[in-house]
Amino acid sequence: MEWHRQTSSYHHHWMTSQVDSPRAWLTVVATFFSSAVTLGIVYSFGAFFESMAEDFETSKGETAIVFGLTTFTFFWLSIVTGRVSDRYGPRVVLAIGAVALASGLVITSRVDSLALGYLTYGAGAGIAAACGYVPMVAVVGGWFDKKRSVAVGISVAGIGVGTLVLSPLAARLIDAYGWRTTYVIYGLGGGAVLLLCILLVDRPPGLEGPTPARFAEAARSSVFRRLHLSATLFAVGLFVPFVFIVQYAKDKGVSSVSAALLVGLLGGASVLARVGFAGLSTRLGTFRLYRLSFVLQMVSFPIWLLAGSSFVVLVVFVLVLGIGYGGYVALSPIVLTDLLGPVGLGSVLGLFYTASGLGGLVGPPVAGRLIDSTGSYTAPIVMAFGLGAVAFLLLFRMPVTEQGRLEREPQRLSGLQRRDWMGILRSRRGVEQSGSSSGS
Repeated sequence: MEWHRQTSSYHHHWMTSQVDSPRAWLTVVATFFSSAVTLGIVYSFGAFFESMAEDFETSKGETAIVFGLTTFTFFWLSIVTGRVSDRYGPRVVLAIGAVALASGLVITSRVDSLALGYLTYGAGAGIAAACGYVPMVAVVGGWFDKKRSVAVGISVAGIGVGTLVLSPLAARLIDAYGWRTTYVIYGLGGGAVLLLCILLVDRPPGLEGPTPARFAEAARSSVFRRLHLSATLFAVGLFVPFVFIVQYAKDKGVSSVSAALLVGLLGGASVLARVGFAGLSTRLGTFRLYRLSFVLQMVSFPIWLLAGSSFVVLVVFVLVLGIGYGGYVALSPIVLTDLLGPVGLGSVLGLFYTASGLGGLVGPPVAGRLIDSTGSYTAPIVMAFGLGAVAFLLLFRMPVTEQGRLEREPQRLSGLQRRDWMGILRSRRGVEQSGSSSGS
């Protein structure tokens, strides 16, 4: 018995020392690079858009379905990958993502029809993104207590950096080698980066075993359902410029590299927002800043509508949109943690991000068809603005604390779930309380 108590005490001390530790920051590094590679490649699709449409002789609406199916696969599969990470750990998930990215993009480079590209790119890049983002962000949240907001903000900033670098780089590689060879380079290089990330990531301390799924608990929450609907409308408008801003700029006489740079600047602006908003959340309130992100996204579209052929105004548009988009991405995991707690966050985030999957599936293809039918970008821009306004209005009249955070939902667990949770929460609470004591 004495040996058992000493072992338990040592194990508890080890877990306490790991929260907010240098080891925890290695997980942040892994998540930064995994999200940079997977989503940086997905969000660089606009640079490939024209070349693929010309090669396959397809319309804008048909070509945009590639991106729509990819984002749908990515966000909806995040339900599965988040759960797999909760049960088996993040290393397994990253390994799956590496194989999917490399094989999917290499096979896409060999297809002779866009219909096959729907399958190969949608599955390959979609599965990789589902493995490299949502589960990893959930893992980061479990490794931190005091510095959770900053850690999550830095982690998700990888998406912005990836987009900033990979979209202009794709345009240059396409000009030099063609879109097919560029996908081979991105597939093999991206897969290698994900394999390296495996060395840096591990389960959060205090969550060594499988955690129960929280899908039903989240779905029963009326606040969660409103957040999900709001995020769906937000995403429908958000993904329109990701696909079409490059082609819009080209149609206005901007060079291919400069046009691709617009998506890169969008990602770069989001980096500042991800880190800045996450750092300000403790002082200004997570949910207040979350709503501000929706305002910025909404007001950016009139700027695009008035831009015409001015490259400078287009830059202003993507910077404003990027700040709003970055704030949304950085704060979503924190808002959900405030609402439902950190344990089992992978399954909660996976369910929440199905909203973005729906938005990605609907927004770009509908926008493409509107452009094909009207010969103008006005209709999809107005659509994006209107849906953004409704998304913002849905965020009012929610239970918010004086500190500007969502109130924690009471947990409603079955008997089996309650037994599973008791040990997990007892261990986690001990880690966080001991960490607070040692830091004071």
